[in-house]
Amino acid sequence: MSILFDQIAYGPVHSRRLGVSLGVNLLPTSQKLCSFECIYCECGFTKRVDGAKLPTRQQVNEALLAKLDAMKSDGVNLDVLTFAGNGEPTLHPDFAGIIDDTVVARDRLFPNAKISVLSNATMIGHDDVFNALLKVDNNILKLDSGLTQTAKLIDLPNSPAYSVEKQVELMKRFDGNLIIQTIFLRGVYNGQVVDNTTPEEVAAWTEAVRQIRPKQVMVYQVDRETPVPGLEKLTNDELFRLSQAVRDLGIPVQVA
Repeated sequence: MSILFDQIAYGPVHSRRLGVSLGVNLLPTSQKLCSFECIYCECGFTKRVDGAKLPTRQQVNEALLAKLDAMKSDGVNLDVLTFAGNGEPTLHPDFAGIIDDTVVARDRLFPNAKISVLSNATMIGHDDVFNALLKVDNNILKLDSGLTQTAKLIDLPNSPAYSVEKQVELMKRFDGNLIIQTIFLRGVYNGQVVDNTTPEEVAAWTEAVRQIRPKQVMVYQVDRETPVPGLEKLTNDELFRLSQAVRDLGIPVQVA
């Protein structure tokens, strides 16, 4: 089973990490569109649908304004506008312009709300995406392992050129204006053991985080049905233990 959002603006919902969140989906409503095929993704593995289209920048702005106006009229609280949806939001060709529109809408209707982007960071080498992410309050970028081999097992990137080393160098360009998001899990996929909780893994992940120096790290566990069965859900105590070395660096860690 997979979860797909059938609207551009959806919610609000209560996010484990962000509070009362209005979601924004820049991808097709009929299929997932992503540069990763993460084994834990709630959207499932990609199933191509004929005729699936991205919403236009104008359609996104109109849907967002309609939802925000309705929430304002109903007196609904809003903590954050969250770009996530059915895949990787930064793949949208008008991502930068959409962020500009969203900043204007937020400032007018919910000036205290934050703007968050949940991204797998595969597009941050593009200047327009990089500069757009500098404009949001919570630039949340995925880093599921400090080792390329393990990251490829967990995230299944479409590009064979993907490497953690390259991603770390690109993330360092944000000069700390980012949040690292990591899922810890154990399981088996295609006969291979997947485990980013070993001492070697945690040491490599901690070193990567040390180099990036984000303003915060978010760690979490499997919480919803996954396309790969049997992935182990860790306890909060385990997450605290696995992330302690990052806390020791003076970097705040949020466990969800």
